[in-house]
Amino acid sequence: MNDIETPSKTTAKNAQPTKRRPSSSLRKWGPAMLAVIGVLALNAYLLGPTGHKIPPPSDRAQRRMQLSRERTTQIEEMEWDDVKVHRNFNQFRNLSEEEGGVMEYTRRRHRALGEYVHVDVSDQFSIFGKVSVSLIYFAFWVFLMFPNWFLPIGRPGIALGGGLTMVVYRYILTLSGDGPTFYAEKVIIMEPLFLLFGLMLTTIYLEKMERGGLFDKLRESLDDPINWKRSAKIMAMSTIGSAAVMNDSVVLIFSGVVVDLCVRHKVANSLPYLLSLATTANIGSALTMTGNPQNILIVSLAYDDISWMEFASNMVLPVFAATAINTIMMFAYYGSELFPGSSGFAENVGILFGGNRTPEMLAQEHAYYARAAAKKEASGDVSAEVDVVDPGDSDGSWSLWSRLQVIVVTLFLICFAAGFDVCVVSIAAGCILMTINAYKHQHYDPKPDTTQYDAEGNPLPPKKTYDMDGNEIEPEEEELITESETTLTEVDYGLLMLFIGQFMLIGSFDDTGVPQAFFFATMQGCADQMTSVPCVYWFVAVITILSNIASNVPVVQMLAATFPYATPYDWMQVSFSATIAGNLTMLGSAANMIVAFQAAKVGDRTFTSERHAPFGVPSTILALYGGTFLLTLVHFSPECSEKLGDCE
Repeated sequence: MNDIETPSKTTAKNAQPTKRRPSSSLRKWGPAMLAVIGVLALNAYLLGPTGHKIPPPSDRAQRRMQLSRERTTQIEEMEWDDVKVHRNFNQFRNLSEEEGGVMEYTRRRHRALGEYVHVDVSDQFSIFGKVSVSLIYFAFWVFLMFPNWFLPIGRPGIALGGGLTMVVYRYILTLSGDGPTFYAEKVIIMEPLFLLFGLMLTTIYLEKMERGGLFDKLRESLDDPINWKRSAKIMAMSTIGSAAVMNDSVVLIFSGVVVDLCVRHKVANSLPYLLSLATTANIGSALTMTGNPQNILIVSLAYDDISWMEFASNMVLPVFAATAINTIMMFAYYGSELFPGSSGFAENVGILFGGNRTPEMLAQEHAYYARAAAKKEASGDVSAEVDVVDPGDSDGSWSLWSRLQVIVVTLFLICFAAGFDVCVVSIAAGCILMTINAYKHQHYDPKPDTTQYDAEGNPLPPKKTYDMDGNEIEPEEEELITESETTLTEVDYGLLMLFIGQFMLIGSFDDTGVPQAFFFATMQGCADQMTSVPCVYWFVAVITILSNIASNVPVVQMLAATFPYATPYDWMQVSFSATIAGNLTMLGSAANMIVAFQAAKVGDRTFTSERHAPFGVPSTILALYGGTFLLTLVHFSPECSEKLGDCE
């Protein structure tokens, strides 16, 4: 009898994860190495190993360069008067001839965006200053990439320490005459910090306000007993959400949700699911001008107007192609985790399109529905005893507080889409939810039970206190615990410190002119025709490298200062390449850092630089070049600047 396997034992045996042999270094890094070699081979074929195949600038390119020089000279010769500078630069885009037209627009543009446009001070550094600042930057870059290799400080502490190190060292360079003054307050861009704070505030109250509320319903919508379906749902939600709202907000909200789903299903490796969230958040954000910070900055810095529809229409095909490539790579690279029990790629295709199931997948489904049935039965028993049904948890209905959450979130999305300031909208949404939660806590939540009991469980009468004269002291009414003591303490201020430190590190590094020198040294003759074929394929490779070394937002600032009259089509290529490049390494995108940080907060530290790169490198390169190819074939933005006058 002991040798006979019962059905329950068979199911349990099938449910156990299969042991996998550790993959070799070649299998782990082979796709990444092939992708890098492919990029180098393609560009060597198109441009020549030494760049001898780079075509000379076309007549249009030469005319644009001449007009750019003339426009810059005219602006520099204009006398400056006291022009009232507004932070909302969009007010200056359409000036009448009486107001100065395009010339006055250009002058005000440089003054209004002075805090965002990179100012070249590289000529004020000595060679020693440039080299030493660059070494400090790359040292902290390595520390941030691999924080576990050194002291257990954590990324926020490393970044803030690096930023303060730059401030002190730049002051020493100023005293020694090896560098200019470092204005740290000017390189810290406040808008992303305001936005992150508002999003964290909103996220916390969506999650903590009510059990079974909107946040839990979103979590349930992503749940599925089948691993690959759960990953596909995460990718679909992340792509659409990032395009509609912003990639940072999506990963901030759903990083904890994804980790919770992995814990619920006891998955051995949560990395595929966290990568599903992070990579598609970056790809989806490329679709709209409000999808990520660099797109918002591009629309502000672009010389010509770029509308929301124009931006989205250009990006539809590239984003769709990048999403498809990333999804295929995800299912292929992590096939053993997402398709347990499958024999290989061919069977995975049959599972995807034929509805097939492996014994391990059937066991997962049975266990999932068994847990759901047990939970429902237990919930029904509790309801029968107390004769109360929790509207937010038991029967899936929507309570008053859930409806209020939906209203606030809907208004939040409408204001985002309408073009209102994203920082103000996110902070306002968080404050509204905080007020609602405080009102709910004061008037509707049950008061804490302070009754004391004896050893037999009988309630004890409240203790009485007396003063020195023997008079009974009336007990004071207990004060309610405030939001400042509870929910507000859960705002991740360490994440804000991480970005402040990175801004100071990157700002000081950009001052040296090393990123700009790298750009021109690598682009060579393609610098003045960077988005024309075949130069565009080398251009996106250079932007990818710079975005992962100096971050995508500073790269956009640098390009805006270097090429102030870039065409709308140029900016489309910059936006797509700088955004997709964020998936290459951990430090390539703020969304990656947020996912790693939020997952680590709840105890999941699988999302690291070493584990991200083997998938990120090949997936990013294929998605980047596939989307760039489509964008060169189909785009609706002009390849000329109307305000510069080279469209005639």
